[in-house]
Amino acid sequence: MGNFQLEDFVAGWIGGAASVIVGHPLDTVKVFGFFKGMAFPLASIAVYNSVVFGVFSNTQRFLSHHRCQEPKAGSPRVLSDLLLASMVAGVVSVGLGAPVDLIKIRLQMQTQPFREANLGLKPRVAALGEQPAYQGPVHCIITIVRTEGLAGLYRGASAMLLRDVPGYCLYFIPYVFLSDWITPEAHTGPSPCAVWLAGGMAGAISWGTATPMDVVKSRLQADGVYVNKYKGVLDCISQSYQKEGLKVFFRGITVNAVRGFPMSAAMFLGYELSLQAIRGDHVATSP
Repeated sequence: MGNFQLEDFVAGWIGGAASVIVGHPLDTVKVFGFFKGMAFPLASIAVYNSVVFGVFSNTQRFLSHHRCQEPKAGSPRVLSDLLLASMVAGVVSVGLGAPVDLIKIRLQMQTQPFREANLGLKPRVAALGEQPAYQGPVHCIITIVRTEGLAGLYRGASAMLLRDVPGYCLYFIPYVFLSDWITPEAHTGPSPCAVWLAGGMAGAISWGTATPMDVVKSRLQADGVYVNKYKGVLDCISQSYQKEGLKVFFRGITVNAVRGFPMSAAMFLGYELSLQAIRGDHVATSP
């Protein structure tokens, strides 16, 4: 096969859908109503994960072939290749994921107001018969573009970049090394159990360490609907710290780590099993 392989994107889409179904209740319970606003994440995050996993796998494969013209099957991955591929995936994820996250947060925000303890926004009491700010995802996009311009869709993108570039390094790299470590040397690839365990642990590590910047990102993206509190990432960090102290950046870290395990376990398991079915071979972490 050539360096570029489309099946990584297909498998990423399937894994992404699995992760949304498993993790959305835990995602919304952080600050929102249970199972509210699931339609949009299910339709969009599967595509988002398709791109992220496709970009990571193909970038890692390209770097491996560039470094070694004929890499042997099953040869150990090089840390620098994994690191660079993870960083590229993180950058690409922001371009696609920032609008997705923004719309998801805006829609969830109006179904059940954010609690002040989580995002620093006081609940807004709607007048009787008052229409919500957004009638759905499409109306949300149109409203944001009309009132804030195209740049409005990327509110909080800088914070997301600071979250996702290191976050994906702590997502893919632990998964690769943990799955290799768990898998006996006699096996050509990890078992579904090994994939599930390594994927879950990688997700818990990644989401746990990403919590501080996730707090900042969420506050920036929630800002601008009913109030405008923050001028940017540094201003959000400064205001949050002055009002609530250092602990505010670690609020929700337990929920993030706990939800990261099943979501990522489902993501990697769906991805690897899909690749197995598409390629007709054994589960393997190496593209």
